[in-house]
Amino acid sequence: VGKLKESFYAAAAGEYQKRLSAFCRIDVEEIPEARLPENPSRAEIDAALKTEADAILTRLPKGSAVIALCVEGVELDSRELAARLEKLAAAGTSRLAFIIGGSNGLHPDVKERAELKLSMSRMTFPHHLARVMLLEQLYRSYMILSGGKYHK
Repeated sequence: VGKLKESFYAAAAGEYQKRLSAFCRIDVEEIPEARLPENPSRAEIDAALKTEADAILTRLPKGSAVIALCVEGVELDSRELAARLEKLAAAGTSRLAFIIGGSNGLHPDVKERAELKLSMSRMTFPHHLARVMLLEQLYRSYMILSGGKYHK
């Protein structure tokens, strides 16, 4: 959810997307973040999250394994993430859909649709940085699985 506005995030994301192209085809879809007033109420935030969820759920590729990034998800180290990706591939899953919410997170409908809820950390990060971190971890996972020297 949301566009990468800062050039440094876009450059970093672009670099990892380029690196990932050696291992997979990657498509990034940006869903507009719902607009909220300066001090939104809980009801306004919930309505915005529902609007974003509807847009996300209609764009999920058919047959894809859905992985939602959320703070309450499971924390995996890089090798564990690589092993999960390898297990999905061995089970015949050829498409993965990773979902990163906006600044207010993800609606419960999106989390319920996910086969895996993944947390990058208990710390809070800007959602734009989360995209870069996810792309880097996906690249690292592929390097682990291919026996590359990137992961030490």
